[in-house]
Amino acid sequence: MRLGVLDVGSNTVHLLVVDAHPGARPLPAATHKSVLRLMRYIEPDGGISDEGCDALLAAISSALRVAEEEDIDELLPFATSALREATNGPELLARVREQTGVDLQVLSGADEARLTFLAVRRWLGWSSGRILLLDIGGGSLEIASGTDEYPDTAVSVPLGAGRATIGFLHDDPPRDEQVEELRDHARRLLAEVVPEIERGDGDHVIGTSKTIRSLARLAGSASARAGGDDRVHLTRSGLADWVPRLGRMPADSRTALPGITSDRAFQIVAGGIVLREAMRAFDVDELEVCPWALREGIILRYLDHLD
Repeated sequence: MRLGVLDVGSNTVHLLVVDAHPGARPLPAATHKSVLRLMRYIEPDGGISDEGCDALLAAISSALRVAEEEDIDELLPFATSALREATNGPELLARVREQTGVDLQVLSGADEARLTFLAVRRWLGWSSGRILLLDIGGGSLEIASGTDEYPDTAVSVPLGAGRATIGFLHDDPPRDEQVEELRDHARRLLAEVVPEIERGDGDHVIGTSKTIRSLARLAGSASARAGGDDRVHLTRSGLADWVPRLGRMPADSRTALPGITSDRAFQIVAGGIVLREAMRAFDVDELEVCPWALREGIILRYLDHLD
């Protein structure tokens, strides 16, 4: 069957079309993405502005046209932190439903972490043992840990790359004191949640999300494994080397670097700061990057229920 996953995130509205059935690996067939950066439309009262609502509706309508062209059998639409936290979120969801027919399912932060963990587990397999997952989105950082297909513990922290950029890195490039304020803020929030995460000896530390994949393209390394796939690793020392350099560059210059796309250039510095602080908080020197994340987790859960 052909499935369409519509991901309304803090940074983009992303439609992923896959061919899939229970017991098989989902195969990407098409993708369509609109860069919104919904966090920039947040007003003082915490609601999304009319301009942001209009932009969101246009992006969803555009994705639906692609879904129709791809002749999908089922659309799996969901939204994450931007709509979850917006004070006018329920009204906006109703407007989306009325004008587009799409009933967006708003995931909690814990559900984001659980479903991403499921995707990572399926990608890596049971031989990967106990997993500690770090997933940086536009609005939040998800952390999960466990030995099974769903984590023992899962938390969401308001440390997304887009949120951190808008909240702290006001200049382009950011000033040193802005970087320090974000670093201190991240350390305070992480210190509150680290004790909640169940850890084990020899955790297999995994990073996922476009922000982490972009940083790994720039500062990571690959090692070959059986089957022809490469395992991509990212070290804390690599981040310590590259993030300050990125921070000294204006956003429009960062796209000349490997892995830094135009839709991530403005927030990659904040993402790198948050990731480095998360690795420091958990005393992690190196993580492995997984290409599957939340969208794949949504697909896998849907297929499991069919099976």
